[in-house]
Amino acid sequence: MSGPPDRQEQPGRSERAEASEQARRSERAEASAEHAGRTWSPVEPGDRGATRIADRVVAKIAAQAAREVLQAPPPDAVPPHADVVVHQDVARVRLSLELPYPCDIGARCAAVRRHVVERVGALTGMAVPEVAVHVERLHPERAHGAVGGPHE
Repeated sequence: MSGPPDRQEQPGRSERAEASEQARRSERAEASAEHAGRTWSPVEPGDRGATRIADRVVAKIAAQAAREVLQAPPPDAVPPHADVVVHQDVARVRLSLELPYPCDIGARCAAVRRHVVERVGALTGMAVPEVAVHVERLHPERAHGAVGGPHE
């Protein structure tokens, strides 16, 4: 009767088979590298793969950056909202926001643009060549002590 193979023989065979397979893999890698005209080198873990940041994530970052600039919005204002289109490492941003009236609308929009470009770039590593700011509504400041409309 034949029994199970001797346990001492099994590790020796698998080590030889593993060494043989490793040698074959190394030869294939070297041949492939030579064929490409370069020497073979392993790829560092940090260089493997790709990172994709969703458009909606970039939009949330842009909207938050706009809120940081518009620190004290009017009480009934809707928070800034952003729409973003990302292509490779470039993000194009459209922001909708509301401002108090009177204010320097151009200066406020320029400050929002600068801060959005800075924050999105710093947090995502993307270039932001375009930030379109759409002012949807102006909120007039109420006079001190005014309770209602002009007829009260």
